[in-house]
Amino acid sequence: MQKKILLVAVLTMVLVGSLVGIAVAKEYVPGTPIKAGFIYVGPVGDYGWSHAHDVARQIVDKEFPWLTTVYVESVPEGDVGPTIDKLVNDEGCNVIFTTSFGFMDGTLAAAKKYPDVIFAHCSGFKRAPNMATYMADFYQVYYLNGLMAGALTKTNKIGYVGAFPIPELKRHIGAFTIGVREVNPNAEVHVRWIFEWFNPAAAKEATEALIAEGCDAFAFTEDTPTVVQVAGENGLISFAHYSPMYKFSPEYCVSGQLVHWEKIYEDFLEKIYKGVYTAHNLQHVDYWWLLGQGAVEMGAQPGMPINPAYIDKLKAVMIDHPTLGKISVYDLIQTRLNQMADPGITFDPYQGPVYDRKGNLEVPKGMWLSADSLITMEWAVKGIVGPWPNEP
Repeated sequence: MQKKILLVAVLTMVLVGSLVGIAVAKEYVPGTPIKAGFIYVGPVGDYGWSHAHDVARQIVDKEFPWLTTVYVESVPEGDVGPTIDKLVNDEGCNVIFTTSFGFMDGTLAAAKKYPDVIFAHCSGFKRAPNMATYMADFYQVYYLNGLMAGALTKTNKIGYVGAFPIPELKRHIGAFTIGVREVNPNAEVHVRWIFEWFNPAAAKEATEALIAEGCDAFAFTEDTPTVVQVAGENGLISFAHYSPMYKFSPEYCVSGQLVHWEKIYEDFLEKIYKGVYTAHNLQHVDYWWLLGQGAVEMGAQPGMPINPAYIDKLKAVMIDHPTLGKISVYDLIQTRLNQMADPGITFDPYQGPVYDRKGNLEVPKGMWLSADSLITMEWAVKGIVGPWPNEP
């Protein structure tokens, strides 16, 4: 009898302990300290996507006295659920940022599991009452880089080393290609997928293969400066990705895309602290911040929109533009940058008519793609060469 009582007591303690573990999270009270957890798909030293997020984390951590942060790096996309469990139950985080497209479904499941925790998922499109989405998107900047690449290529073959064929990369490559062909209708963008976010060896191999195909300018999505370095070693131009990469190839890094994730993190966290955002009203909160909101910047490094070594070259390339008339590519870049950086945006890279590479009209004349169409984009614009998984 005593053994049975002891066994029941032990089982009760285990059950209660489990329930406590599940119920650790409590709804955030505005004006009290926030502990935010950040989950990265790559290492913080990648000098790309994860590095940029962590730089922003450090900025807001120093900026807000009521905020403390923790992070977990190099998390496989299938492991986001257990990682969130640890941040909630062991670290006591009441706000969690998951920073990879592949974390989307796992984050949504965790949001349902922990309804009092506030979640924000980067680059996705699924939301819940306690789960927002956000993106500082580069498609405008990729378009501007494309204008430069189209003007500077000599072979009319431009290489793109892509990580995963997800909508985010497809709209970026598409916008880049639109820019390329706006100034050079004969140029093509050749794409190689490496199916890795962080793999310098694969990025090197893909870049070398594209060089062998005759490509003489490069853009990419892989979280190291490998493509910039390999291109530079071969005397070829490139465009930096996410982090400042000018120093890795000062002679050949023309420009690039720079991100300011801190702009979004500052706004989101401050609104939680003030009680504007709660675990009950995030269903329709989606940050889609671009040049106009200061979330992204064109440049090889901060304050250097275009490498000075290439300004005169871009000024020397004149085109007969269908709407702007005779104009240098440099002036076209400045015109488009001003149009898109103004909060009242008067131009979009996906301004119709835009055709896919099969000849279908995807964006009619006078129309722009909606944000929803951009974040779910699967088709390849005219001028893209190479495999395109899930192409309609």
